[in-house]
Amino acid sequence: MRIIELVSRYVMVGVLSIYADPSMGQATDSVPQGKLESLDPAFDVLVNPRAKIEVIASGFKWVEGPVWVEKDKMLLASDVMKNIIYKWSAVKGKEVYLQPSGYTQSTSRGKELGSNGLSLDNKDRLVIAQHGDRRIALMDASVSHPKPKYITLAGTYEGKKFNSPNDLAIAADGTIYFTDPPYGLENGVNDPLRELFYHGVYKVKEGKVTLMTDTLSRPNGIALFPDGKRVLVANSDGKTPYLYVYDINKNGDFQNGRIFINSRETYGAEGGAFDGLKIDQKGNVFAAGSGGICVFNSDGKPLGRIKITGRTSNCAFGNNYKTLFITADNYLLKIEL
Repeated sequence: MRIIELVSRYVMVGVLSIYADPSMGQATDSVPQGKLESLDPAFDVLVNPRAKIEVIASGFKWVEGPVWVEKDKMLLASDVMKNIIYKWSAVKGKEVYLQPSGYTQSTSRGKELGSNGLSLDNKDRLVIAQHGDRRIALMDASVSHPKPKYITLAGTYEGKKFNSPNDLAIAADGTIYFTDPPYGLENGVNDPLRELFYHGVYKVKEGKVTLMTDTLSRPNGIALFPDGKRVLVANSDGKTPYLYVYDINKNGDFQNGRIFINSRETYGAEGGAFDGLKIDQKGNVFAAGSGGICVFNSDGKPLGRIKITGRTSNCAFGNNYKTLFITADNYLLKIEL
């Protein structure tokens, strides 16, 4: 979809607030600045034009994979570099929730070794994309009483270890879809431990792992539309900075893959690779990348952006879609929609 002319309306929201919470640690980068860019009246319905973007926690190294736990009123998010899942609540702020979160072996290693994408299954259990252990794992404990005990749900495909599962989406019937780029390997695509020489998107259903596609160069964020009939996959590659959409057939397999958004055509010079993404209950897409959180309707029409300085990695809805949490560099932000 090529946007020829867009009449933009910018709403400045000013400098973001930082709460005086000792648990936040010291920020190492400049505080992100934010503003709203409305490209369509529908954006103003989704995002209050007077909404303020607030920094609610900092001190991470690279924060990713947020998920809201409604029953405990807490947000969970991965610090991929620290191998920790943190939780945030309005009452206590930022706290360590789970450690180690993505790499449980004794051999010392660096780079992106922790957890990344997080999701709750239909039994409210925490499912984790673990970079370091190169698997999709289930935390073997309740979300209210976490323990670093894990059950492997998917660790290999045709006898070969995954590269580094990155993000996941869980269908209503429990099927797990996940992406497998190379980011969690210490030496990336040249890592000697690499066993799969493509970057796939997979499904796990009833214990069986099936390859959905091996055609994307850097599959990253993934999210299902509310009706479960389509799925979006972000390709985090500057040469092909696209969101792809696939139909899902009756067997739960991908078909009819096509470009949903080409960020260069949509945003011009600001268009870049997308990272994590979420889809609301009406099918609107909130995708990290290209200057912040980009918002599209279910047909791929750009509605606007929550523009944020720095690198924005992902987002998650909370409080019944009334709040959007955003992960960006070493900051956790929120905006009341």
